[in-house]
Amino acid sequence: MKRSLILRIVYAWLMIPLLAIVPANSLAAAKTETATFAGGCFWCMEAPFDKLDGVLSVTVGYTGGQVKNPTYEQVSAGETGHAESVQIVYDPVRVGYGKLLELFWHNIDPTARDRQFCDVGHQYRSAIFVHNEEQRRLALKSREALEKSKHFAEPIQTEIVAAVDFYPAETYHQHYYKKNPIRYKFYRSGCGRDRRLHELWGSAADH
Repeated sequence: MKRSLILRIVYAWLMIPLLAIVPANSLAAAKTETATFAGGCFWCMEAPFDKLDGVLSVTVGYTGGQVKNPTYEQVSAGETGHAESVQIVYDPVRVGYGKLLELFWHNIDPTARDRQFCDVGHQYRSAIFVHNEEQRRLALKSREALEKSKHFAEPIQTEIVAAVDFYPAETYHQHYYKKNPIRYKFYRSGCGRDRRLHELWGSAADH
């Protein structure tokens, strides 16, 4: 057997374990997780998560209701049971679910029932839609911490429920705060969102 052929066989044999490792490492590096929250107007909930390191994408949409493929008009009229929501895909190595929960709480009024700020109705409720038992555990723990802190005079109204089908909203709603910054700021100010958040959370509301 020629020496060059022997070397090629030895090289191939040595490469087998390395080839087995590469796909596993690639999959580990590409692993992502999903979180879903409702906190009133989804334009306003998208912006803070979009800026968080480790968040790969934020999609605004509808979830928690009974109607398939609902439209904005249907949801905003309160006809579907859905809530305006955001669905977040994130890298759990760079940002943990606990940090997402912290950001969520600091962007809502957890004492408001079936409304957020100037938006009133079940479609504007606050909710945490959990995708697994670990998310449920952390969400319950974070809500219990708020309840025990006595920071709020009124009871916490935010729901913690299992995640169900999520329907992305129409294209013009995606990244609305970037596409229409003046209208977005006018709406946010007019709705009293930032003023109320600072009343509730102080400097923690500055994201």
